Amino acid sequence: MDQLTGNLERITYRSDETGYTVARLKAQGQRSVITIVGRLPDVQVGEQLQLEGQWIEHRTHGRQFEVASYQTARPTGNESIVRYLASGLLPGIGPVNAQRIADTFGEATLDVLDTMPERLREVKGLGTKKIAAIIVAWQEQRAIKALLELGQAVGLTTGLALRIFRHYGEQASQIVQHDPYRLALEIEGIGFPTADHIAQALGVARDAPSRVIAGLRYTLSMVANTEGHCALPQIELIAQTQTILELPHELIAEQLAVATESVLLVLDGDLVYLPAYYHAETELAHNLQRLQQLPSAIQLRFKQQSDAIIMRQLHNASFDLSQRQAEAVLAVLRSKVVLLTGGPGTGKTTTVRAILALLQQVGLRTILAAPTGRAARRLAETTNHPAATIHRTLEYSGGAGNDRWGRNEHAQLVADLVVIDETSMLDIVLAHHMVKALAPTTHLLLVGDPDQLPAVGPGAVLRDLLASNRITTVHLDTIFRQAADSQIITNAHAINQGQLPSVNQGDFYWFPRSNPAECGAMIVDLLTTRIPRQFPQFDPLRDIQVLAATHRGAAGVLELNSQLQAALNPPNTTRQEATIAGTLFREGDRVIQTRNNYDLDVSNGDLGLIQTIDLEERTVSVYFDDTRNVVYQWNEFDEVALAYAISVHKAQGSEYPVVIVPMLRYYNVLLNRPLLYTAITRARQLVILTGDWQAVEFAIAQRRSGQRITGLSQRFGMH
Repeated sequence: MDQLTGNLERITYRSDETGYTVARLKAQGQRSVITIVGRLPDVQVGEQLQLEGQWIEHRTHGRQFEVASYQTARPTGNESIVRYLASGLLPGIGPVNAQRIADTFGEATLDVLDTMPERLREVKGLGTKKIAAIIVAWQEQRAIKALLELGQAVGLTTGLALRIFRHYGEQASQIVQHDPYRLALEIEGIGFPTADHIAQALGVARDAPSRVIAGLRYTLSMVANTEGHCALPQIELIAQTQTILELPHELIAEQLAVATESVLLVLDGDLVYLPAYYHAETELAHNLQRLQQLPSAIQLRFKQQSDAIIMRQLHNASFDLSQRQAEAVLAVLRSKVVLLTGGPGTGKTTTVRAILALLQQVGLRTILAAPTGRAARRLAETTNHPAATIHRTLEYSGGAGNDRWGRNEHAQLVADLVVIDETSMLDIVLAHHMVKALAPTTHLLLVGDPDQLPAVGPGAVLRDLLASNRITTVHLDTIFRQAADSQIITNAHAINQGQLPSVNQGDFYWFPRSNPAECGAMIVDLLTTRIPRQFPQFDPLRDIQVLAATHRGAAGVLELNSQLQAALNPPNTTRQEATIAGTLFREGDRVIQTRNNYDLDVSNGDLGLIQTIDLEERTVSVYFDDTRNVVYQWNEFDEVALAYAISVHKAQGSEYPVVIVPMLRYYNVLLNRPLLYTAITRARQLVILTGDWQAVEFAIAQRRSGQRITGLSQRFGMH
């Protein structure tokens, strides 16, 4: 191999995901600056590099040095130090301030930044805020560099290393070295195989107790995230872990006993829990029962009023309620915790509005919340009351530990009634945090449709609360006349009762296609030609949502997004584009936020359009559908995905003017009645199904999605 030594002059290109870099090097023994290429994720302008590699001839860019391995040395000499500091490494430090710092400290500059950064006060022209920003950025850069160097040794990609750093900050290298299996449990996108590969590279034995216990914990985490289970029976947990670890059954059973004894896992009867889910279940049941037993201002205020007087007040306020709706109103006034359930068009929203009107008349305080941003906005629109996400209501900060929930048992919400909509979407952890933040005198109204898909996260909170028979429940089942005029609502109830939908009338259509490729082509045709021609009031980019059962396959989310992007927003010299975290994005694309980001004030499920992609500044600007413009840094955009098509699960809690649903037999393992019912009830004005009618029949025949293993319903009465 050839060897080179030189100073890095400029970084021309670097991939945040892979670390692949194109740079210019002033090499010793070379008359001119040369181009170097290769995986150089942590090098900075001004550093001295010692490289091993080979010379190659690029057919476009000519002679280049392809780096196989490298070592870095800190810059020495005033000129190199100035270039290093002014390379963009530190916020607000250009050539002028870099020169001042280097002139002040000379060859000791980098040592001062490492060990005595407060001495930056000696540099003329640097204010307190700028010094604080420099110190934070320098510490971050040192931590990132250490992690990237470690990543090279253990086979971490640059993208994963940066994701680890964003999660753990300056502790990242230490955690990777001492407990790599934490990565699989705590960071999205890093599974057990990746963490295990790192551990093996660090010398962890295959039969080490730490590896076995990590495998058990990972198995429980995996089934929670993919199947919604809060726990697994011991024998099933051992069997699934054995498949992952490829170790003897006896060894895994032995370490399971160790893990439960040390409370790394919790054994409850025959079920094994991760501690977080066990405590969430037990405390949720306890807190709900505590809430039910304590008196309230609402009960006191309406104690002397008869049911007839209350109904007269509502009638005078123009609420003409059915008998079941009236029962729901009275239940909320008399009982501390109430479940209000029902399908679309059965009057849940009207009932909530009536309750809010009554309480508002007498000056009682209400809080409205929902699991997602879109669901919260819809709740606010339909009730004409402010509403927020549950995370926002609980002042969730996204940090680490218990401090991240600003509202909790020590700083409870101030309200006489808290209304939670779309309760079917509540997972066990979020429900636990919500309920423990309620004051003892607060009433809780949980509104939802038990026939929709369960939460994406672990647990089946609505199902379990209904099954407990310990919560006052009112179920609305009458479809009101206005709703009955909608074929969407009529078909939703028919599907829920195991009947086939009526199609090609009103607002519900069926287009048969025999295979995934034809189905995908039909969906493109619907968005580009058929719907715009027949229903010109609908904007294909803003009003039409494709909902698929899976991400994979020719009619899955990923392929449909690729086809629809090409059809609705093709390449154009006037529209900038960039590949970020493996996905091609283009100005004008429809996109979705895939997880909550409280720094940017965007919620999981928020939809928007890309306004600008700035390749120089490495930023992307997205205009969200509630009139906010959000600017992302390049490394934040892995939280965003194309959204011409999204999964049915991702659409929970949202509504769209038009919904298109591919139905194919290759989905069979995923198809069930709740999935189809949830998909079509996302539409306000038009539903189009396309595909294979046998897939529709199959879905309706599958009454339930997979039963989740939980213990919540049995915990009532235990406290």
